[in-house]
Amino acid sequence: MTNSMNGKVAAITGAASGIGLACAKKLIDEGATVVLVDRAEDRLKTLCDELGDRARMVVVDLLDGPQVSGLLPRILEVAGRLDIFHANAGAYVGGAVAEGDPDAWDRMLNLNINAAFRSVHAVLPHMIAQKSGDILFTSSVAGVVPVVWEPIYTASKFAVQAFVHTTRRQVSQHGIRVGAVLPGPVVTALLDDWPKEKMDEALANGSLMQPQEVAEAVFFMLSRPRNVVIRDLVILPNSVDL
Repeated sequence: MTNSMNGKVAAITGAASGIGLACAKKLIDEGATVVLVDRAEDRLKTLCDELGDRARMVVVDLLDGPQVSGLLPRILEVAGRLDIFHANAGAYVGGAVAEGDPDAWDRMLNLNINAAFRSVHAVLPHMIAQKSGDILFTSSVAGVVPVVWEPIYTASKFAVQAFVHTTRRQVSQHGIRVGAVLPGPVVTALLDDWPKEKMDEALANGSLMQPQEVAEAVFFMLSRPRNVVIRDLVILPNSVDL
């Protein structure tokens, strides 16, 4: 523990589980106050009780546009300020396009793209006014390497990467850093539809990471000197051939 996040306030979407929760725990351990943003109210209450006074909560349905656009005042209400915003929430759909479900695609695209972009739009004016801040996305290695078995998911993460690169150049003059962590396969709820045999095999051969490993990468990004931005950080299991 470095306590390098003392006095900072971070807000993380999709923080009730997986990478979001691991990042929340890491930042709290490093001294930050963290606002957990998710729709799972009961789960958030339990987590805040477990994580202590520096864990706060905001219940939001990220698929509801007006709720997302109203996110900033709710964060400020429970935490008083905002230094770090982590657009982490996401969904996954794989499989062949010809056999896909466009309704499932729509939900995933709305969450991975529209909700993420809208939430950043909601908090950016605050960071521009204070002339500092960090915006971080949970992207994916699929945002830079087209993955043949997940074309719609890959397309959503390519959109995220385009947004990160262009928005970063717009707001860097205001002292705001924008970057993305791009993990390979991670043990999260996004893989709940994997057959048990496939999951067991992946865990045995080292081709899956744990959320905590991504959280360590996120902390590395956020703890760099302010004159340095980690625009893209790809983190992979060593056995993945990409």
